[in-house]
Amino acid sequence: MSITKEKVVSCAKASGLTLATLFGVIGGVIFGLALRQREEPWTDREVMYVSYVGELFLRMLKALILPLIVPSLITAVGSLDMSLSGRVGGRAIVYYMGTTVLAVMLGIILVTSIHPGVSGQEKSGKKVESRDVTTPDTLMDLIRQMFPPNIIQATMQQYRTALIHPGCKDDNCSGYYDDSGQWRDPNNTFSWKFKGEYTNGSNILGLVFFAIILGIALATLGERGKPLLDFFTCMADAMMTITTWVINLAPIGVFFLIGGQVLGVEDFGTVLNQLGWYFTTVIIGLSMHGFIVLPIIFTIVTRTLPFRFIGNMTNAFTTAFGTGSSSATLPVTINLLETKNHVDPRVCRFVLPIGATINMDGTALYEAVAAIFISQVNGMDLSIGQILAISITATAASIGAAGIPQAGLVTMIMVLETVGLPAEDVTIILAVDWLLDRFRTAINVLGDSIGAGIVYHLSKDELDQMEGKSNHHPDGGFESVPMTDVDESNGDHKNSK
Repeated sequence: MSITKEKVVSCAKASGLTLATLFGVIGGVIFGLALRQREEPWTDREVMYVSYVGELFLRMLKALILPLIVPSLITAVGSLDMSLSGRVGGRAIVYYMGTTVLAVMLGIILVTSIHPGVSGQEKSGKKVESRDVTTPDTLMDLIRQMFPPNIIQATMQQYRTALIHPGCKDDNCSGYYDDSGQWRDPNNTFSWKFKGEYTNGSNILGLVFFAIILGIALATLGERGKPLLDFFTCMADAMMTITTWVINLAPIGVFFLIGGQVLGVEDFGTVLNQLGWYFTTVIIGLSMHGFIVLPIIFTIVTRTLPFRFIGNMTNAFTTAFGTGSSSATLPVTINLLETKNHVDPRVCRFVLPIGATINMDGTALYEAVAAIFISQVNGMDLSIGQILAISITATAASIGAAGIPQAGLVTMIMVLETVGLPAEDVTIILAVDWLLDRFRTAINVLGDSIGAGIVYHLSKDELDQMEGKSNHHPDGGFESVPMTDVDESNGDHKNSK
């Protein structure tokens, strides 16, 4: 193969942004550490000034989430026939559930083997935002989110069940019957009054479910639904164009986001001294899951080595690490999968929005490790039943954790409540959560990307048949496309329009 000037320039363009973003992460850490050398402590306002440019970048990415997810899903589902979209969705769900369970099991094995928890662990002085919840309410709210009563409201608010403390009638806070004849026990949350309330934040799960249903409806309508399908296709393409513009700002945005975070954190040496083994256990678990378990699954299913596929996604991982949000990274992930790894947009735009909502391998592993770590700190020996309860709840909680920064910390309280651990003990791990959040977000994005590649591999021949192609791929695998040959104009996305 001859190396031409055009190919060299194309390769430099493709790799340049990835390297620049990587240097943005490293440079941000050095920048933050350098600014910390000042004798006087930095005020919150000064830290905000340093992070300001990064905050603007994050806001731009977040602005793309809804206008990209909804049209992309509608287009992807609407352009597939009913049986094929069912098979593609089924494969994605099986992969997501399977890898999440594997992540939880790996986390439990590591934390029980390494045993990072030491009795009498010092707690952080910080307050964690907690509210009274029950596990059944949390799981039922998760299902309620799938059926928003108002689609417009779902773009801005989420529903949740709130418990109302009944108040104490005596010094011992004993149970009593209220005026309506209902038994109220201040020490038992299941006996409290409850109400529904809406909180700020997009209901991504509800919007994803609505988009899938609308896509199915358009596919059923056939020719009559084509004008609306064309509209959403055009909108999704326009959002991808804007995404490519925003991605070019990633090195600068990530640089200031990381720099501001490093500047605002407490003395990291002291923190690592206290939580070093816990931090190490989570990092080992995430590394094993992301760079051993997932690549092995990819290799077994596709019968190809995963290195090029993963290498092409580097920019998505660095963006995920910088933003700490898998949803904010979604535009970058879709763009790279389509242009560099040549995953069909119909699969990519169908599978990835669902994955960014429910596939949280890193979060599930982290929550299982953190819950057992906290039990070790409290000197509590967990039974097999309790460990099983943690694994089930961590899996469910990771699905309920929206793809926003540190949402896992909120669902962590639910996991602790399952085995009777005090919710306020979350403060033990607060000091390193901001950093672990970024690592687990990168693993979440890696899991989504590999899932899209696997589902595309399994669905490739069916997609070809649907287009009426005669040139099937005998191995059903990925085309071996060197990085120098990758050109956005040659991507498979042209074929699907």
